[in-house]
This record gives sequence, C-alpha cells and structure tokens, in this order.
Amino acid sequence: MSMTKNSSLLLLTLSLGLLSACTSTVQAPVEERLPPLAVSKPPAPEETPKDRDERGLYTVKKGDTLIRIALEHGQNYRDLVAWNNLANPNDIKVDQVLRVAPPENGVQTSSVAMPPETRTPPAPPPPKKNGPKGDKKPYSESSLADLQRPEGAEREGRAEKPERAEKPAEKPVQLASTQPSAVAPLSAEDKELSWMWPSEGRVVAHFDEGKNKGIDIAGRAGQHVLAAGAGKVMYAGSGIRGYGNLVIVKHSNSLLSAYAHNRSILVKEGQSVNKGQTIAEMGDSDTDTVKLHFEIRQQGKPVDPSKFLPNR
Repeated sequence: MSMTKNSSLLLLTLSLGLLSACTSTVQAPVEERLPPLAVSKPPAPEETPKDRDERGLYTVKKGDTLIRIALEHGQNYRDLVAWNNLANPNDIKVDQVLRVAPPENGVQTSSVAMPPETRTPPAPPPPKKNGPKGDKKPYSESSLADLQRPEGAEREGRAEKPERAEKPAEKPVQLASTQPSAVAPLSAEDKELSWMWPSEGRVVAHFDEGKNKGIDIAGRAGQHVLAAGAGKVMYAGSGIRGYGNLVIVKHSNSLLSAYAHNRSILVKEGQSVNKGQTIAEMGDSDTDTVKLHFEIRQQGKPVDPSKFLPNR
C-alpha cells in the first residue's frame, strides 16, 4: 500500500515538473514591425525648348544675335531689350533664356531668365597664357547705334565664346530653320492688306524654304526699292550678316516684309510708310551682284511672297 502511494506521489511530482517546464518555454508571438517605406515622387518632366517656345521664351544658341532672334519671332529687337531688361543688347550668352513675346498683362520682366543648372561636371580650367589679355570696352550710349552702322556688322551681338580662335570664314547666318514649319492661317485683317511688287526687274531666285527665304529681283544700282505695303519701319540698318543694308517693315501683328542688299536706306526706325513709298536704293551690300532680296514673314516664319504679291 505504501509502495503504491509512493509511486503515485512520484508520478504526480514528474507531471508537475513537466507542466512547469512546458509553461516556461512557451513565448508570446513576436510581431515584426518594419519602418514605413519612403514614397518618392516622380521627378518633374524636364522642360523642353518646345515648351519654352509655347510660353514665349527662347534659348540662345551659338551664333545668335538679338536682331536675328527678333526677326525669327516677328518682333522688334528694341522690344526684346525692354522685355528682358537688357543693359547691353550686344551681350547675350549661349543657353540664356529670353522672352520673345509680350509679357502677360503688359508686366515687364524684372530680369532675364537664365538656363537651368546642368549636371555635367565642370570642365578643367584652361592652361594659363602669358600673352596680353584682350581689352573689353564698357557699354556706352552708342552701342545701339552700332547695330545700324555698316561697320557694326563685325561687332554684332554674338553670344560669348569661351575663347577666340582663328577659323575659316563663316557662311552668312541663316535667319530661320531650314525645316519646313507650319504657320497659322491669315487673320481677316491680314487678308485685307494690299500688296505690290517692291521693285521692277526680273526674278532671278524664287522662294525655297530650304535655300532661299524669299525672292531675288535683279536691277541696277540706285534703283528705287518700294514698300510692298503700308506699315511701320521696324528695323533699318546692317546688323545681320548676309543681308547687307536691311529694312524691315511691320504691316500687322503677324506680317512683316524685309528688303536686303540695299545701297542706301532712306527711312528710319519707327517711321510710318505708305504702300509704294521709296524706302531704299537697290545695291549689292553683302552680296556679289546688284539685286533686291525680298522676304515676307508671318509670325517670324518665311512664307512665299508670290502668295501675297499680285500677278505681273
């Protein structure tokens, strides 16, 4: 009897020991908490030149001049000076962003927009030179007048280059892209404009957007060059290489005409002219023969003058 009792106590003791061991080894489940994932926003799309053109902005390219940019966008270069607060119209830089359309609500921009910062590593500094440094002339009141003198063609406002190196003679600067470009339909006001031939003579070169931005009319030195339509003189000078003594007349908000290679100019900027009024004398400035190069531009883009001039 005592043997049985002892056996029962022993079994009870072992059972309690096993139960205690099991209880001590059971652990509460561990809930794993990870830090929240950082949600990154997609990078903003990079602004393209087309976007800038649609917003009335233009990025300066190598070889650009302010007058050339103004002509390509159908604007007066003096307006570009005002819209961009340019202290010196001869000093524009590659990749500089300029406003080429009137500011909204007539509000003038406070400063010239500069290009976005590039991510390319900076170029190593050029080797030092022991030669004398070139003199830089300060800006003066006569700088704008330089754009209108024949000798000013060599000092036109080209974008600055890192250094000046001798190179072969350059071809005349083209005033517009050689790629065909669509233009908006003429407005009712433009359709009512009356046109005439700017000079008598044989057409020796016809319009070809890839090669010739207008037509060339042969003639004799001193022959009268007439305003093809009524308007206001937007430019009179020799500031664009390849055009010689040039007159530009604005006829509406979207149409202008250009008269190049003149021997002399008989009108001034800002002057109103009538259709058929003599504005220049035919010559051979910046070309090899006496002729008149005549262009019509719609919103700055060259268009075929034969679509505007009467048959003859």
